[in-house]
Amino acid sequence: MDPNLITAILFATVVAGTPLIIVALGLLVNERAGVLNLGSEGMMAMGAVFAFAITHHTGNPWIGALAGIAAGMAISLVFGFLTLTLQANQVATGLALAIFGVGLSAFIGKPYEAVALQAVPPVRIPFIADIPVIGEALYNQQLMVYISWALFWAVLWFLYRSRAGLVLRAVGESPASAHAIGHPVILIRYLAVLFGGAMAGLGGAFLSVFYTPMWVEGMVAGRGWIALALVVFATWRPFRVLVGAYLFGGVMITQLFIQGSGLQIDFPSQFLSSLPYWATIIVLVLISRNPTLIRLNSPASLGKPYRPDA
Repeated sequence: MDPNLITAILFATVVAGTPLIIVALGLLVNERAGVLNLGSEGMMAMGAVFAFAITHHTGNPWIGALAGIAAGMAISLVFGFLTLTLQANQVATGLALAIFGVGLSAFIGKPYEAVALQAVPPVRIPFIADIPVIGEALYNQQLMVYISWALFWAVLWFLYRSRAGLVLRAVGESPASAHAIGHPVILIRYLAVLFGGAMAGLGGAFLSVFYTPMWVEGMVAGRGWIALALVVFATWRPFRVLVGAYLFGGVMITQLFIQGSGLQIDFPSQFLSSLPYWATIIVLVLISRNPTLIRLNSPASLGKPYRPDA
């Protein structure tokens, strides 16, 4: 196979997997604290539209990215208030959040549908980027790709090498025990929810400002749901999230390369476009066949409401 084609596929796979890594890491911390937030699709959409709007008006993509983070945190705070303070059902609230965020982002984004932003140039790392095949694919990327790697290592260190991460995991396993020894369970869960919202907003900002610098209604295109499935696929482990994100990104890119290659195939283009979602369903079905694996790795209090004793 042509080395240039391999480089192009690897490059596109890394870019396609980046928003999945960012959002899934946020959801991972969320769920490690025992909170199940199914609203990632809506949070990504809100982050995408606010990041695009602010970037358009300021001309600065990093201010736009901060706006996307703020939008994701704001809408996740609503989720936190409803589920942690008012004790609403987490599944129903998350689904409502997803629908609300997608609809509101479409309304807010109407004036920006015919607007395009200036592309953000990549950051080339000297010498390393000169490595054949993988150099251009991995080390001539936008800064957000490198930030996603830094976030991965930060979350990995936080969960398994810091006292705060140990406390967060304890809250996810047994909030009553964590409360009994003096930890503020609700505050910790609020912070986890805000982090998850921030990462979802940043993932949305990546899509509208860095990946395809334009706003189109529905541009999140199910990536929030894929990120949710990715956390389960990874059995709540950060390294598996990284690998899984690039696998799903590879599936997304493969169908685009097949459609653009001009190959004569018997499958309709709509089937190829649905490949990432078929892959998500198949992965979830395969994982669900082994409930022991899920029970061993999932937080024991995931999705269960908790109200500290007065």
